[in-house]
Amino acid sequence: MTTRDPLHSVPEYQRKTGKKGCTLKIAILVLILWLITVMLYQTHKPLPPFVSYESQEYSTHEVNFWTDLTYPTGDGSTAQHEGQILNRMLGIIDEAQQFIVIDLFLFNDYKHKGQRFPQVSAQMTDHLIAKKKAHPDMPIFFITDEVNTNYNSAPNPLLENMKRAGIQVVQTDVDPLRDSTPIYSAVWRTFFQWFGQQGTGWIPNLMASDGPDVTARSYLKLLNVKANHRKLVANEQTALISTGNVHDASAYHSNVALEVKGPIIGDILQTEQAVLDFSGGGQLPAYTPQAEPKVPSNKDSYRIKYLTEGKVYTSVLDGIAQTKKGDSIHMGMFYLADRKVLNSLLDASARGVNIQLLLDPNENAFGQEKIGIPNRPVAQELSDKSGGNIQIRWYHTTHEQFHTKLIYIAKAQGEHIIWGGSTNLTPRNLDDLNLENELWVAAPADSKLTRQVAAYFDKLWNNQGAEYSLDLAAYEDHSTFWKDIIYRLQDILGFTTF
Repeated sequence: MTTRDPLHSVPEYQRKTGKKGCTLKIAILVLILWLITVMLYQTHKPLPPFVSYESQEYSTHEVNFWTDLTYPTGDGSTAQHEGQILNRMLGIIDEAQQFIVIDLFLFNDYKHKGQRFPQVSAQMTDHLIAKKKAHPDMPIFFITDEVNTNYNSAPNPLLENMKRAGIQVVQTDVDPLRDSTPIYSAVWRTFFQWFGQQGTGWIPNLMASDGPDVTARSYLKLLNVKANHRKLVANEQTALISTGNVHDASAYHSNVALEVKGPIIGDILQTEQAVLDFSGGGQLPAYTPQAEPKVPSNKDSYRIKYLTEGKVYTSVLDGIAQTKKGDSIHMGMFYLADRKVLNSLLDASARGVNIQLLLDPNENAFGQEKIGIPNRPVAQELSDKSGGNIQIRWYHTTHEQFHTKLIYIAKAQGEHIIWGGSTNLTPRNLDDLNLENELWVAAPADSKLTRQVAAYFDKLWNNQGAEYSLDLAAYEDHSTFWKDIIYRLQDILGFTTF
């Protein structure tokens, strides 16, 4: 009796189909392993040199505080705007004798149809071009984010005008930074990045309907949600670290800025040179510290440090952790969402620290309505978990944003601590993902700066002269449960702009 080979009993087409199916499974498995590898590497890869930087500590006798405020008038029908920051930025350009270095996230005049804003970006462009014409040998560097070219869909006329005038315009290459949306970015890096973004745009511009149309490849790049989010204007004498952009649609936002002089400028330039190094932007001019003039012995003395990216995270968490009963924490914040920061605030409240949070209601984004994420679910959580001990108010926005990022810790004993700059308290801004910049200041309790910052918060919190802020209940929302779910899913998956 003969036995039959079972393989010969399988029809030829079935054997071929089985082999194809096996090959497909192997290919899918290899692709999955590849994407996982890309995700792991791109979220843990070494950062470029001088990214996530903390300067040494310096002493200075002068830190200036500047503010922009928009608030409703008495009858609520119109809004009043008081601005100092742009004028000071233009002043720094005028005063420059050796060089100018500017790094701004948003810098364009794009807007939605029907909107009108002050032409602040053109104003700065004209100022810089006039400076270059008057001083053709002066190095002027303008560093910005690719959002201003709609991710290379179309040239930005303002930036092109600067280039023609001889100003060194550098568009930041954010690809060397770690990925903040790793699942998507792994797919983008594998399949789409090789095609670039340039071309004829054909998709409506969702960021500004009056702006140029956008290519599909540019939208694919945008979805990585990575940015050079810094805000800096510096010359050889002084540096201004701001929370605000020079951007027409942001012209009415409420912001703050801190300005410093002295050798810390060298550290600031080093962090900007790092951006140029991985963006192909050339060499900044050499900086020589200038001798600080003699000052009276009774003048205020401040300790300062310059922080970028993840070093801001460490500094803020350490500062909150060191607070004790009798201390006070005051925050003015556009976005508050980082879990470690939230837990540290709850712990501080439990220790008896007085906490006041003045938050943007996350209602407006350049004329478009938002749904209150992340601040509204976060505010409700902090209020509930602290038993109401963490006090929260909303800035009374009209059609603009409370775009401030300012932290002030008033110590019962010792120096008061201040942080101000580009950094929202969110994972994207804190965890070495975006490029960010911040000034840390330790100030005597009776110093000019401390009095200014304390008066700023007191004015807005207690509505001195206008209705700057509203009670927590003003944005009470019965759909907070669903917003909380959306917020947490966005936070976990990274598919978010905050």
